[in-house]
Amino acid sequence: MIVLKHIISFLFTLLFFIQTPHCQNTKYKIRTIAFYNVENLFDTINNPETFDEDFTSKGKNHYTSKIYWNKIEKISTVVSQIGFDKTNTSPVIIGLAEVENRLVLQDLINTEKLKNKQYQIIHFDSPDRRGIDVALLYQEKYFTPINHEKFEVKLWEPSGKRIYTRDILLVSGILDNELIHIIVNHWSSRRGGQIKSSPKREKAAYVTQQIINKINLENENAKIIVMGDFNDDPIDKSLKTGLNSNGNLKSLKADELYNPMEKMFKNGLNTLGYRDGLNLFDQILMSNNCISLDKNYNSYKFYTAGIFNPHYIITQKGRYKGYPFRSFQYNNYIGGYSDHFPVYVYLIKKDK
Repeated sequence: MIVLKHIISFLFTLLFFIQTPHCQNTKYKIRTIAFYNVENLFDTINNPETFDEDFTSKGKNHYTSKIYWNKIEKISTVVSQIGFDKTNTSPVIIGLAEVENRLVLQDLINTEKLKNKQYQIIHFDSPDRRGIDVALLYQEKYFTPINHEKFEVKLWEPSGKRIYTRDILLVSGILDNELIHIIVNHWSSRRGGQIKSSPKREKAAYVTQQIINKINLENENAKIIVMGDFNDDPIDKSLKTGLNSNGNLKSLKADELYNPMEKMFKNGLNTLGYRDGLNLFDQILMSNNCISLDKNYNSYKFYTAGIFNPHYIITQKGRYKGYPFRSFQYNNYIGGYSDHFPVYVYLIKKDK
């Protein structure tokens, strides 16, 4: 069974206490930043510009309004609980993948479980032929965006035919008086095989790295968080070489991204299962400026990372026991949540 082996042993609150040998009863602020692939969050309206016919009442998924609202409610339950037991609130920032449009995001943030969080939406329609996009939700009382833009990943088949995929989203803003940059990704799938399809994800990694380089040229001390469903594991070429990632804090170099999910993957943790294989495609990486090896938390720094997988979003029996409890199986709605587990990181700083 997929389990989160390491759980933080002490209880956080919005302002919490950490006991250290050097500083007793120091107050800290904690913020949850998360990512969630919500598995085909479509409305029920047929869009003639995309291939979304399966997600209509007459499509092969028999996707009715009743199913849609049930899925919205289930996703809102998960989002509302990520990080809640440690911070007494849901994520201040959460990136999403596989959302069809702004309408479904609006319905999501207006649910009973999320409306009091006053989430705001950042979303662009992308050229993906399935009609799915990435997006970002943020609680406006903690985060104020100052710039957001999308970046196209241009891909072609060997024949010269254009492949249309998801854009990459960059959101820059102020988190409690600190500038932070969030890059949200959903890279191309492994359709056709991992090796054959790898160049597509390597191209997406190249585009992401160009975004990072642009930010660093403007501010060499920039705090950058890269999140997404990368359709590759932390040890694969697109992450290790393409994003110059490193899962070892002690050997982290200034130009590398720290990937806390690499150690999780090597320890057997996963965020999805496919064809009897377990993968950790959902990851959150951070620039060196988000890390404090000397435990200096005068500004927001990385504290810990995790996979959010309470029992209710895990398949409890059958062949796929331990896999994420997904929404659809063989074109039948089975009442689950998503075929991915969400991931998250905690950022903390001293409360002055």
